[in-house]
Amino acid sequence: MNDLSTILSEPVARLGASTITLGHALAFGALLFLGLFVALVVALWRSAKARAVAAAEAADHARDAEARMAGILQSQAEMQGRMGAIAEVFGARQAELTQSIGQRLDAMTGRIGQTMTEQTKSTHESLAKLQERLAIIDVAQGNIQSLAGQVVQLQAILSAIIDVAQGNIQSLAGQVVQLQAILSNKQTRGAFGQSRMEAIVADGLPHGAYEFQATLSNGSRPDCLVKMPNGAPSLAIDAKFPLEAWNAIRAADGADLQKVAAQAFRRDIEIHVRDISEKYLIQGETQDTAFMFVPSESVFAEIHENFEAIVHKAHRARVVIVSPSLLMLSIQVIQAILKDARMREQAHLIQGEVIRLMEDVARVDERVRKLQVHFGQSAKDIDDILVSTSKVTKRGQKIEALEFGAQPDGDAGPDGASRAPAAKADAGPRVADSKTGQLRLRVVEGDD
Repeated sequence: MNDLSTILSEPVARLGASTITLGHALAFGALLFLGLFVALVVALWRSAKARAVAAAEAADHARDAEARMAGILQSQAEMQGRMGAIAEVFGARQAELTQSIGQRLDAMTGRIGQTMTEQTKSTHESLAKLQERLAIIDVAQGNIQSLAGQVVQLQAILSAIIDVAQGNIQSLAGQVVQLQAILSNKQTRGAFGQSRMEAIVADGLPHGAYEFQATLSNGSRPDCLVKMPNGAPSLAIDAKFPLEAWNAIRAADGADLQKVAAQAFRRDIEIHVRDISEKYLIQGETQDTAFMFVPSESVFAEIHENFEAIVHKAHRARVVIVSPSLLMLSIQVIQAILKDARMREQAHLIQGEVIRLMEDVARVDERVRKLQVHFGQSAKDIDDILVSTSKVTKRGQKIEALEFGAQPDGDAGPDGASRAPAAKADAGPRVADSKTGQLRLRVVEGDD
């Protein structure tokens, strides 16, 4: 023990007046080691705490990410439901369009068949009368061949119309698949509404009766300008598709959100109506009424069902809101007006053709009557010739009979008298053997 104390008391270093022993050095080293150990423990504790805080923050971030992912999945499910509803609506519209086209084609086929039947019946009756009176078969055959050619051409036209309709239906089915991408973009949605309006107008009106993106005197450019006949002002049509506000109405859950979305929808429609009324209603240049085309039947139904005030306001502003079906009906009415105007313009030509046709018929009737007179005169001449030949034949037979009765026998007695009747009796069978004489004698006897 004393040796250990001696060793620890030995001086190791000197700092000024202080002497540093081995014990002091060992004590300082122990204190230094303890301080380093405490610092290491504190560092490890802080590192563990930082890792715990980082783990907690990572868990919070994970929970936030899960919540966002759940929201995204819910939005995706809602979007799929909406797209399913849109697909069902367009499927129903496609079925209605197919049914409407089929009904119109059936009605057109029935009318054309009835018209062709009536024309065929009238033609056959006319041909039968001409055959009975004139026996002119070549003219009837020519008419029948011409009618058969027209029937073949008509069948070809109907087949072409049916093929075009089927192609349009298949094209519409393909376009429904692309509807989601079209409606998601505002510019493509506007182009979709305008293209649908242009398709309806181009299918219903002849070329030259309308103009797309025409510039008015005030610099405005409506989507379509329908030219009316007889110098009347043109009809302006503009396509609008307020889909975003309508989708907001459909997606609103509470009453407050529904009210806000309805106000936004009403505001958008009123802005569209005001723009059309201010830009496209020009006195003397356009009609006093313009069309606002909504390319969706569901949006049109929503406007008339829940926003009747907007409809009345549009009427007061002389703007008519139309759906695809109403625009198609309006185009058909305009088509009938244009057709009537063209018919009135061509009325004098039709009258001239009818007059020339009546002149041809009159000449045919005159020639037929002359031919009938010739036939009657020929028949009368033949009858006169038959009477003359019958008389000549009768006289020749009488002369022949007299020659047989006056033949001398050489006896003037009773035997001679008995031979004369026998000769007459023999003369009778000879006359009967002459077929021509018998035929002529019968004719003479009938005349007597």
